[in-house]
Amino acid sequence: MSERDHFSKQIDVLVSSIALRHSESLCKLLRYLAKHALEQPGASLKEYQIATEVYGRRPDFDPQTDSTIRVQAGRLRAKLSEYYGTEGVEDPILVELPKGTYVLEFHRRTLAEAKALPAGSNGKARAITGAAKTSPNRMTAIVALGVLFVAALGLIGSLLTFRKAAEADLKTNAEPVPAEFREFWKPFLTGSEEPWLVFSNAAFVGRPETGMRYYNPAQDSARPIWDHYSGVGEVLAVHELDQVFALLHHRIRVKRGSLFSLDDVRNNDLIFLGSPSENLTLTEIPGTREFVFQRLIDGPRKGDLGIINVHPQADESRVFLASPSTSPLVEDYAVIALMPGLDPARSVMIFAGTTTFGTQAAVEYVCRQSSLKELLSRLSVSQAGGVKPFEALLRVKVTRGVPVETELLAVRQ
Repeated sequence: MSERDHFSKQIDVLVSSIALRHSESLCKLLRYLAKHALEQPGASLKEYQIATEVYGRRPDFDPQTDSTIRVQAGRLRAKLSEYYGTEGVEDPILVELPKGTYVLEFHRRTLAEAKALPAGSNGKARAITGAAKTSPNRMTAIVALGVLFVAALGLIGSLLTFRKAAEADLKTNAEPVPAEFREFWKPFLTGSEEPWLVFSNAAFVGRPETGMRYYNPAQDSARPIWDHYSGVGEVLAVHELDQVFALLHHRIRVKRGSLFSLDDVRNNDLIFLGSPSENLTLTEIPGTREFVFQRLIDGPRKGDLGIINVHPQADESRVFLASPSTSPLVEDYAVIALMPGLDPARSVMIFAGTTTFGTQAAVEYVCRQSSLKELLSRLSVSQAGGVKPFEALLRVKVTRGVPVETELLAVRQ
């Protein structure tokens, strides 16, 4: 077998490893980089080339404003490090993606050298030229470090014991969990993994001190993007959900939408905060079907974001719009939806208003026992005891930037 065949076989091993096998996009990137490195040794690779050829990005892709490839490359480096520090610690071939480049590197090491590497190491194997003598001073230092290490282990053990005792005490003295909360959130509580809470952080251009607006790819392709801002409603919604999950003795992981990937969508139970106009991940996965977010293309409110009622029933409007941007915001509309994930074994929950205050109100609606009870009375429950997928539409009254009243307008199952 040629050296190239050995390297190709190592890529197959990596793709089927525990570290990478559930990440389709990273495996796709790894195979592409390996093919390029083996067929064109030493040739450089650009972000644009990877974006268009691996991930199908459009020809107008701009690496200066879209960090997708850099993020994916960073994730791949982390996964390679994880693999060679665990299941691949004895592999004879190292595959590395050095920082600052997209050119994959292959390095051979003997089996003896592989076994000599400490767990967690993913560096190149070092040749052992002879036995080193240990000086008395060095031996003293080693003994001292050993004592410190044992002491540290004891301290960590004590802290863990204290934490477990504290958590047990909290559970013992905690207030009763309302049955409505357990019923509504059941799809997100059954597994051992923490559900992911993904909040919106839309892309802006401009500066806070001079004025900012939403990024428009048609006219802002050369301008720097700010993608680390989120609405006050999303911030308060994260707090509300964290409180509810703490009451349910369950944790959530919080992540901003711009750092999310389709692999994350496939492999986790997810809760999305914000409409598809700001939480852009929602534009890449199956979304709501009955109450759909769209910008109006004509009429006096042309360009405004509204919620389209796809199948309006008697006495229901077809379009729901928040207060015009030219007047104080006193009314908003929001959607709550539960649906299967890309993997049917996973669940996706969406809380989305046409403004940040609608999103906040939607979350608060399901975090209050009285209003959640109203919603559950309109929903069907599966044989397993969980709520079946649904979409609900809310009207929200806003006073001075605070949702003060929320009304359940319609439910679809």
